[in-house]
Amino acid sequence: MAEAFDFIAIGSGTAAQVAVHRMADAGKRCAVIDYRPYGGTCALRGCDPKKMMVSGEEALAAFRRMNGKGIRGSASINWGGLQAFKRSFTDPVPGKQEARYDRKGIATFHGAARFTGPDRLAVEDQELQFSHALIATGAIPRPLGITGEELLTHSDAFLNLDTLPERIVFVGGGYIAAEFAHLAARAGSKVTIVQRGRILKAFDPDIVDWLMPSFGQLGIEIVDAEVTSLRAAGETLEVEAGNRVIETDLAVHAAGRGPALGKLDLEAGNVASDDERLLLTAQLRSQSNDKVFAAGDAAAKGPPLTPVSSHDAKVVVENILDNGDRTPNYDGVPSALFTEPPAARVGMLESEAREAGLEFNVNAGSHPEWFSARRLNAQIYGHKLLIQVGTGRILGAHLVGPDADELINVFGLAIRHGLTADDIKATMFAYPTAASDAGYMV
Repeated sequence: MAEAFDFIAIGSGTAAQVAVHRMADAGKRCAVIDYRPYGGTCALRGCDPKKMMVSGEEALAAFRRMNGKGIRGSASINWGGLQAFKRSFTDPVPGKQEARYDRKGIATFHGAARFTGPDRLAVEDQELQFSHALIATGAIPRPLGITGEELLTHSDAFLNLDTLPERIVFVGGGYIAAEFAHLAARAGSKVTIVQRGRILKAFDPDIVDWLMPSFGQLGIEIVDAEVTSLRAAGETLEVEAGNRVIETDLAVHAAGRGPALGKLDLEAGNVASDDERLLLTAQLRSQSNDKVFAAGDAAAKGPPLTPVSSHDAKVVVENILDNGDRTPNYDGVPSALFTEPPAARVGMLESEAREAGLEFNVNAGSHPEWFSARRLNAQIYGHKLLIQVGTGRILGAHLVGPDADELINVFGLAIRHGLTADDIKATMFAYPTAASDAGYMV
């Protein structure tokens, strides 16, 4: 006989955690299922461990910028030590997660979940019944359809390398490629990024242009080509791209991710999908099964970011508990690129604002002479702000340079809550800080 639950979360990342704890707090009998260690991508295989390792890169970059400016000596990255530092955070996560579930009486199941009916799931040979279920399975690398694709590793494995190879090729030129290329190059690897067209297409072209010298300074080669095949040659990999064959020790998939739905048997659950994406209502409910919701990367409705996963989960819980009609609000969600220096964006790209027919002014410039850059001896510091004519509202903000990943939150707050350029100018920020530059940027 199937064990019955009010709510089951499939996955144990941010969306699942937020939703299942809120449902348990509301007195519902809940369960969580994951075939991987509990914690999800962000805590175990993504943003948190990545930022732990980037901390070592930031320290080295700061040392090199200030060497000869009152700082002397030598420094380098110890990859093994950096991994140990990262694992001091990630290793306890699964146990802590399970302990939290246990304290709240949330049942935990380890294994791959699959639908066996519109209100039933199976984990191994155990069947569970649910009143509502949440698909929060995250994302996986998209298939590339190239010969030798199985020779590619991916970001999860890269972040867990015990030793760093001498040569690394990143296939694709988005966030993962840029961030890991900077980290690996500073740690001593010879890095190549292969991407057709320009890299970092999600970011403003001017911001990317200002950031590009950082790649050259690290010796990162960017090849404008499409990877057509990979093959093993002894212990070496050969990556064929355009008219070149690039020899490497490791090739990393960095060409995009999609919802991780393959293990679920959606058809058995009457959960409709199309082109490997769930068909959802605006309220994140399955269009074909009103007992099933999705959130985060599995839903693929908002930007693929951790705060979006959390927000989606809150929307889902509210709609279940109150039989509500709430829809997610993705206005003003900032996105940061953790290269060194970092870049960040929120709101519209200039091209998007023009396509929307909006009238706006552009405040932009590269300012390595500003104090925020000068005090760190940083050579890269720039901004682009899109300010709507008439209303003064900020349509988009794009930054690169020291503390861009923090300063972007000021503009995210402005966009989400309708603050104007005049509101920012009238705000007294602590000085001298990165935030105090916001008034000059608008």
